Amino acid sequence: MGCGELPDAVLYGDRGSNTLGNTARAVGGLRLPNMQALGLGNIIPIQGVPPADKPEASFGMMAEQSKGKDSTTGHWELGGIITSKMLPTYPKGFPPEVMQSFLEVTGRKGFLGNVPASGTAIIQDWGGQHCATGFPIVYTSADSVFQIAAHEEVIPLRELYDMCELTRAKVCTGVHAVGRVIARPFVGSKGEFSRTTNRRDFSLPPPGTTVLDALLAHGVPTTAIGKVDDLFAGRGLSAAYHSKTNQEGLEFLLREMARQDRGLIFANLVDFDMLYGHRNDPQGMAQALEEFDRAVPGLRARLREGDMMIFTADHGNDPVMPSTDHSREYVPVLAHMPGKPGVALGVRSTFADIASTITAFFGVTAGLAGESFLPLAGPAADETGRTGNRAASPGV
Repeated sequence: MGCGELPDAVLYGDRGSNTLGNTARAVGGLRLPNMQALGLGNIIPIQGVPPADKPEASFGMMAEQSKGKDSTTGHWELGGIITSKMLPTYPKGFPPEVMQSFLEVTGRKGFLGNVPASGTAIIQDWGGQHCATGFPIVYTSADSVFQIAAHEEVIPLRELYDMCELTRAKVCTGVHAVGRVIARPFVGSKGEFSRTTNRRDFSLPPPGTTVLDALLAHGVPTTAIGKVDDLFAGRGLSAAYHSKTNQEGLEFLLREMARQDRGLIFANLVDFDMLYGHRNDPQGMAQALEEFDRAVPGLRARLREGDMMIFTADHGNDPVMPSTDHSREYVPVLAHMPGKPGVALGVRSTFADIASTITAFFGVTAGLAGESFLPLAGPAADETGRTGNRAASPGV
């Protein structure tokens, strides 16, 4: 959910990207009254979302310092790690030695594809042949990913996941250590194939201490919702819940907010890019945003005095641009504490300011990248984390 191209967007083919702004223009304006009240329209001009006179959340935007524009590096930076070297990408497909290793490690007799492609398009192009041969479909994108698509009735889910785990552990290593190996199951028949919600991501372990590691080491519970645990390779977590849709993610989030007295809840809502950004569907993106906006009052109702809720993103995915890939953009940030008026956070130099803000909130010293905006957006740590209040961070 980006809010405008970064200065280096041209290097990524993303000049002109603005997920929020371009989506709003494409649909004749967004209707987001609850996010508007928090201050979303104070960050950038958004058609249909005017600035709030008295924003109820602190507002700003953040630049990505890490190289790349994918979910792995974006989440790691939110977690306090800046990736200085871009993870490997394969604009011409994977080299022969990688694919030979894939066949040897997985015991497969062949593969299909091995090209950069849209996930929805490649199953239409190769799905029939996959069903006839049983060969998995391998593809990539502009991101650092090795994706394996398979029909659930041809290669059962457990078998697909095992294949991905082997690929992660024994194929995509060393110079070919992509950010994620992704299982992409689908169903249906020729001409009508469709992806299911049984996707799984197998990520590289973070190369250093993250906010999740730091909090857990200091006795602060950490809960992941969505694909967060996949992106952090399961590290630094007390609990994790895989959600398959935005709605399910919100249900998990509301449940955990009601159940927990103290801790970090880190939720990734999957539909925005999976269903709409990657499919160049601004109407669908707008609808998903408006559905999310209707959920905001319920989230706010779960907050207690001293809690903090942060809305942000890990990259852009402009559905109006010709590309179906993620886009190199600033991301919005809204930090809300009940009863505290919002202030301008400005343009933050890194996503890692989120990690430093969270550790400051809980009174944890971790030496992570980034600068805390807690002095602007909330009270000092001894008024929050040390007294056992909660912080919830749902990723938009």
